[in-house]
Amino acid sequence: MITIIPYNPTWRDEFLQIGGILRKVLGELAIRIDHIGSTAVPGLAAKDIIDIQITAAQLSPRLERAVELAGYRRILSITQDHVPPGRESEVKQWEKWLFKPEPGARKVNVHVRLPGRENQRYTLLFRDYLRTFPAVAQAYAQAKMAIVNYHPEDDLEAYYDIKDPICDIILGGAEVWAQASGWQPGPSDC
Repeated sequence: MITIIPYNPTWRDEFLQIGGILRKVLGELAIRIDHIGSTAVPGLAAKDIIDIQITAAQLSPRLERAVELAGYRRILSITQDHVPPGRESEVKQWEKWLFKPEPGARKVNVHVRLPGRENQRYTLLFRDYLRTFPAVAQAYAQAKMAIVNYHPEDDLEAYYDIKDPICDIILGGAEVWAQASGWQPGPSDC
């Protein structure tokens, strides 16, 4: 069952601990390591899964071995992010690797993306926009909870089929805000 829980202030500390381990193992292979997703937005209800984005110069066997050394295994069936409408011709911009810990460990998604790619920017802009506009974050939380209420079974495909377009709509507002404010990603979290 997909479960959305109220914001947990310990998520930030959990990220810092996990991100610190990844930083030690990856060293210069990681250009940046950031806390992303709903657990990175204070006050936002979320699935109890810490999402981490590693920005790396390249998706290489050396990087894969290092992330595995930190305790994560690559999910070979996931090679890209959702591509927003109108951007289908830019599929390479949405390429990524996804790693998860072994069963029984703390639930974490480690996303590895390349600098300057659309998906790498999307996650940071989305996070910062929700941090800046708590009312938007709360509306997003309500939408996620409604999805789970209407699809209570563990149907991740249905969850993301509905949630991804909502994220794309939110990103439209985030892009306007980024343009108006001159938004740029801040320093890496780890």
